[in-house]
Amino acid sequence: MSQPSTRVPQEERSRAMRARLLAATVALLVERGFAGTTTTLVSERAGVSRGAQLHHFPTKNDLVFAAVSHVTATRGVELAAAAARIPAGPQRTRAVLGMLADHFTSPVFTAALELWVAARTDPDLLAEVAPLEQRVGRETHRLTVELLDADESKAGVRELVQATLDLVRGLGLASTITDDARRRKRILDRWSEVLEEELS
Repeated sequence: MSQPSTRVPQEERSRAMRARLLAATVALLVERGFAGTTTTLVSERAGVSRGAQLHHFPTKNDLVFAAVSHVTATRGVELAAAAARIPAGPQRTRAVLGMLADHFTSPVFTAALELWVAARTDPDLLAEVAPLEQRVGRETHRLTVELLDADESKAGVRELVQATLDLVRGLGLASTITDDARRRKRILDRWSEVLEEELS
């Protein structure tokens, strides 16, 4: 009779430990990059013993593959939450661009970038990263179409939405090197005018 009551807390502890390890992995990817993210540093950052970490993730690849899924899920949740806060009205297009810019300059996007770069020369990591990144790309595109109320049955509209995402992603990439906020704001202000004119 006592077995179920002891198993549930252990499962919860196990889930909490995995969550701490994945959060630590993402933080280290942002701070130290892929090469600087070691299993030892992850266990230290998470406050988890090396043995406990190895129980959940025996190798760095196991840990990184789980982190890929974690980053993908986190990006999806953050985007959906931000989309729900977009106001209606005359500034909606600019607000959508601001939401996308916030996403592509967030720490979780920086962690994803580290995984992309590492995956370029690591076939095993690429096999994990590519399908998940494609899924995020499709979902971000769908969400942008919905938020902009863009009619993709019209010629050129799909390309315009994709150009928007490529633009904002590129601005996010630039922000990893230098603080680009002022230039980014000017570009997004102007691009929102272009979008409103083209989509109206």
